[in-house]
Amino acid sequence: MKIVDVKAYPTSYRVPKELQVSLGIGTMTKRDCVMVKVTTEDGIVGWGESHHARSPGSIGHLINTTLKGFVVGMDATDTTGIWAKIYKFQLGSHGMGAATAMAMSGLDQALWDIKGKAVGWPLYKLLGGSNRPVPAYAGGISLGYQEPTSLVAEAEPMVEAGYRALKLRIGDTVPNDIARMTAIRERFPDVAILTDANTGYSVADARRVMPAMDALDIGWLEEPFPAHDHRSYALARSFGRTPLAAGENHYTRFEFHRLIEDGNITILQPDLSKSGGVTEVQRIAAAASMWKLPIHPHSSMTGLNHAVSIHFLASIDNGGYFEADLSVANKFRDELGSAPWQIGKDGCVWPLDKPGIGVEIDEKFLIAHPVIEGPGYV
Repeated sequence: MKIVDVKAYPTSYRVPKELQVSLGIGTMTKRDCVMVKVTTEDGIVGWGESHHARSPGSIGHLINTTLKGFVVGMDATDTTGIWAKIYKFQLGSHGMGAATAMAMSGLDQALWDIKGKAVGWPLYKLLGGSNRPVPAYAGGISLGYQEPTSLVAEAEPMVEAGYRALKLRIGDTVPNDIARMTAIRERFPDVAILTDANTGYSVADARRVMPAMDALDIGWLEEPFPAHDHRSYALARSFGRTPLAAGENHYTRFEFHRLIEDGNITILQPDLSKSGGVTEVQRIAAAASMWKLPIHPHSSMTGLNHAVSIHFLASIDNGGYFEADLSVANKFRDELGSAPWQIGKDGCVWPLDKPGIGVEIDEKFLIAHPVIEGPGYV
């Protein structure tokens, strides 16, 4: 089952001003993704998502001009061998580092999609899992900076739909962040509250906010600092009981090795479209399981990534939450492909039961939404 073609589709669309959301990293003005299509000599087509890296054209170009040359002619079922070849010739030495990890993630997902379709099994079964419920939290590019009353109003339909956990965007100012967390806790005393600072905090901010988080029973503080700022994470660990979370900006098992051994970050969040794909995140999850640490994958842009994440969580013994992207008007979730999940009244989602990943991709959508170069956050 040799690979005969690999094609990346970097794609974008503008976000209307009235729907733009502000986070710790700026205001989102457009949404990007990179879809990867792999075709075998048998005519089987697999799809995956590579994270856009805020430079979707560059990620797509890397796949189409470099990674394609490594893998065409190889057996599509040899996910371990393909990963090792890309590591040797691109990722391990003189390559493009994190860009390669993201590019190969979508390629790897597409190969697993092919394997599932070839044998007629859904991905979770191929990975050794079962069709079991996976707890979900309402998150994604939503629940951003706004007045507490408006935030509560945004959260209410999510809780009514079945979600038993919410993730709030913080990293604004500490008083504003505490006011928002307090409003949600008072309105929803039985809902798990998670927070994401999107690298918007200083060490002094974390020192001020974490005691309030402890009092409000916050589930975790995600990415208060950039991924490489190990010293700040070590300092913040002593500021309170709220666990520190990170991983969406860490790549491959080699970077997660330090996170696990340092012990400062105990909520691990690899993204299956960023950290090296299904093949590599399996290794990360196995390493974390030795330390009894849970995996709560970060979700990327598309419904395909969301479906892969649910399959993956249903296949490991240390799986945590699925991050349900509930952002308004996400065309990559609603129009690019078929439905990736449904929330149940118990706050859980289930993996799709179709062969492979189970999401049907509309290639015409990709052609109709060519890449828009330039920054996505301002």
